[in-house]
Amino acid sequence: MLEWTLALLVSHIEVGEILSRDKLLERVAALKRAGRRIVFTNGCFDLLHPGHIMLLEKCRSMGDALIVGMNSDRSVEELKGPGRPLLPEQERAEVLAALAAVDFVSIFDEPTPRELVAAVLPHVLVKGADWGTYIVGRDDVEASGGQVVSLQLEPGWSTTALVETVAERFGSGSKVESG
Repeated sequence: MLEWTLALLVSHIEVGEILSRDKLLERVAALKRAGRRIVFTNGCFDLLHPGHIMLLEKCRSMGDALIVGMNSDRSVEELKGPGRPLLPEQERAEVLAALAAVDFVSIFDEPTPRELVAAVLPHVLVKGADWGTYIVGRDDVEASGGQVVSLQLEPGWSTTALVETVAERFGSGSKVESG
C-alpha cells in the first residue's frame, strides 16, 4: 500500500522539461495558440541559491509558463572565466527543471540569449535589475508587443560571492567534512 501511495504521489509531481530549441519552439507555439502567457528569463545558474529561487518565482507569477534559457558550459566559461561553471550544463538544467516555478529549460551556446529570445518572442522578458536598461532581446520582444521587466535582485545573494566565500574558507588546504 505504501509503495502504491508513493508511486501515485510521485506521478502527480510536475517538473519542468529540458528541451532543445526546436522542441521548445513547438511547445511555445502550442501554448500561444492556447492563449497562454509566456515568460522568459535566462542566466548561468551555476550555483543555485535563494536569490535565484525568488527571482524565478517572481518570473513565474507573471504568466502561465516560465522558460529559462540557460547558458551552456562553453558560454559560462566565456562569460565568467576559467573554472566556471562549477556544475556541468546537464546537471544545472536538471536542478532548474526540478523547481516548481520552471516549466521549460533550454540550453543556449551563444554568448547571449538573443537568438533564443527572438525565436520564442515571449509575452514577458525578465532580467535582474543588475543588467540596467540593456536587456538582450528587448527590441525583439517590444517590437512583437511584449513587455520587458527588470526585477530587483534579492540583496546578499550572488553566485560569485558564494564561490569566493568557499574559496576563503576552504581554499588554503582546509579539509571539508563530508556528510
